[in-house]
Amino acid sequence: MSSEQDEIDQSAAPLLEHLIELRSRLIWSLVAFFLAFVLCFAFAKQLFNLLVLPYQWALDWAGMDRSKAALIYTAPQEFFFTQVKVAMFGGLVLSFPMIASQLYKFVAPGLYKHERMAFMPFLIASPLLFLLGGALVYFFFTPMVMWFFLAMQQSGVDGEVQISLLPKVSEYLSLVMTLIFAFGLVFQLPVITSLMAKVGLVTSTGLREKRKYAIVIAFVVAAVLTPPDPASQIGLAVPTILLYEISIWLARMIEKNRDKAAKQNDEAAADDGEKTPS
Repeated sequence: MSSEQDEIDQSAAPLLEHLIELRSRLIWSLVAFFLAFVLCFAFAKQLFNLLVLPYQWALDWAGMDRSKAALIYTAPQEFFFTQVKVAMFGGLVLSFPMIASQLYKFVAPGLYKHERMAFMPFLIASPLLFLLGGALVYFFFTPMVMWFFLAMQQSGVDGEVQISLLPKVSEYLSLVMTLIFAFGLVFQLPVITSLMAKVGLVTSTGLREKRKYAIVIAFVVAAVLTPPDPASQIGLAVPTILLYEISIWLARMIEKNRDKAAKQNDEAAADDGEKTPS
């Protein structure tokens, strides 16, 4: 432990040096985001067309001609600012590895070596889980939601008024971005719970006992983060509950590993005590 304490002491720096380093890390992060934003803005229309693909898949599910897929904008500047939002969204995704690495480099000197090693799996799992949540939204959930909305159209026969879905580009983008961020954040639940279990803030037994409250909270969070339709809310609440069950299992695995390590340490200490001459 003394060697680890020496490592922390050697990395200690005055407050001014910490602030200078923080400024440097922020500058690198902002530069990375700006470059990624410029790159994405150059291909903003192509990126937006990729985001429209789930809408076209929903048309296929509804038995409609995908060539009739149309989005509109009602203000002259609306599509331009939509492209800016697409570029910002893409820039944030592309620059996230640089931003995360700069944050880690700023925090790492204040951690022990074993703490840095313990955090590495979570640093890798967090973006992967976010991408998994985003992929679920892109390939399944958004087409399902759009199919649900398309089913509400009226054809105009038998005396009905014809009602057709003509999404606005800004509102469609807001829907997709909201769903991606909502699912991406919810998919961080196993990472957050595992970290809390490692430091002893939660236990698998406590998580099991609070399962019924977690189910209620999952539906409340889904109602807040998603559009006001049952398909969206149920589609987010169900994966959240499944992730909560995975979190319980991970917490139990962490507790087993901790108990095993403690048992080995006790046995090693007992062996050292027996070998010590009286």
